[in-house]
Amino acid sequence: MTTLQTVFAKAKADGRAALVGYLPAGFPTKDGAIAAATAMVEAGCDVIEIGLPYSDPLMDGPTIQDAVHRALTNGTRIADVLRTVEGVAKTGAATLVMTYWNPIDRYGAERFARDLAAAGGVGTITPDLTPEESGLWRQASAEAGIDTVFLVAPSSTDERIKAVADCCTGFVYAASLMGVTGARESVSSAARGLVERTRVHTDLPVCVGLGVGTGKQAAEVAGYADGVIVGSAFIRRILDAPDEASGLAAVRELGAELAAGVRA
Repeated sequence: MTTLQTVFAKAKADGRAALVGYLPAGFPTKDGAIAAATAMVEAGCDVIEIGLPYSDPLMDGPTIQDAVHRALTNGTRIADVLRTVEGVAKTGAATLVMTYWNPIDRYGAERFARDLAAAGGVGTITPDLTPEESGLWRQASAEAGIDTVFLVAPSSTDERIKAVADCCTGFVYAASLMGVTGARESVSSAARGLVERTRVHTDLPVCVGLGVGTGKQAAEVAGYADGVIVGSAFIRRILDAPDEASGLAAVRELGAELAAGVRA
């Protein structure tokens, strides 16, 4: 199993940022999600975030909401998420689950951590779990040997950044803007400052997400961050494709563009 530590160490040795791709389980279909994530890895993604479809995606914009709705309509459940993780992890990419806290809580924290590790997952990103409420999950994750990733935002105070970073073990997720996910014309100017402020409080890699959708933007973010996170742009390629084969080709094309960007 490829660990996050291995991925970021290799990227650093190569003099580049890591490329992190996001895709919900069950989208465009249950098997199609594995195929699309595999295509992302083959195109150059170092890390894959598998989204756990949830009916109330607080930080997700219209593109991801559309994909998640389709995944839920397809009947995607936690067992399918774990199967997706298992399939993607076989590519050699470090594979995480991005999920809101409620599904983990309902499933059982220890059980989820144990089952995720058994599927080859290396950790989770939990955007709505606060440091104050994360003790149970961090303990369960540590016992299962998986990493925990939490988010900082441009509005975060230095005190808050330290509190969040202290809960992270894999990397720190820096949300580039105050808003929801989605590719944009430009990456928020607040992102660079947030990365710099976060690095004061941790030696962990700092990855930037929200708003990145082109190779040029990936190159810009790679100039100051340890990782570049892209989700909506990949999903949009699939949503706009006339069929699954075309979607996979579009994902590979975008992945190659982004991979060239982080290496620029």
